[in-house]
Amino acid sequence: MKLSTGSFLRLTIIALIGVAFGGVSRFATAYDDDPQECGQLANAFGPFDYRTVDTKTLKTVEDFHFTPTVERLAGGHTGTIEGDLSYTLRALPNHHRALFSFARLALREKKSKFATSEHSIDCWFERASRFAPDDGQVLAIEAYYLSRKGDRSGAVRKYKEAIDLGVDTADTYYSYGLLLFDLKQYDASLEFAKKAYAQNFPLPALRKKLQSVGKWVE
Repeated sequence: MKLSTGSFLRLTIIALIGVAFGGVSRFATAYDDDPQECGQLANAFGPFDYRTVDTKTLKTVEDFHFTPTVERLAGGHTGTIEGDLSYTLRALPNHHRALFSFARLALREKKSKFATSEHSIDCWFERASRFAPDDGQVLAIEAYYLSRKGDRSGAVRKYKEAIDLGVDTADTYYSYGLLLFDLKQYDASLEFAKKAYAQNFPLPALRKKLQSVGKWVE
């Protein structure tokens, strides 16, 4: 059974809540990949859709390349972390958790391109969307990544696209609400805060922020 991408987004939101969207650390990006030249999707093994892949195939990839250690960014399994993540994303371009891990790695290391990965994080997102254009979770993860690196307008665009594709998770609504608050779009922030809390999202920070500007009234 696949673990929810939202669960991993929530863990990171909890860890970063003290600095989320405030004083975002910007970092130089190395766009070695043109978004139009991110490589063919054909692969010796796959590609497979993460949402529908059979358990045996998924286990084959994850047991050897997307281990818990790789997912935690604590170390590679067959080589480097980015090498194992790259293998996973070649086989399953829209692997939500692997994309999220790669995004966190790029943010942690403050770069988008790694020597042992053939594509930048921007290209891994482009490939995922090209492979599964109806997968809104890919866009939601990309929106999180863009917001954390300081591209707020890009993040807003991706959040809108994700929601238009039917993403309906408390984690996405909460993250989007935080971003909108940071942009001083308080009414829109309130709208998505209410959606997040209607799904019992546990973190109170967004509600408190909205209360501080008189928008959230009990």
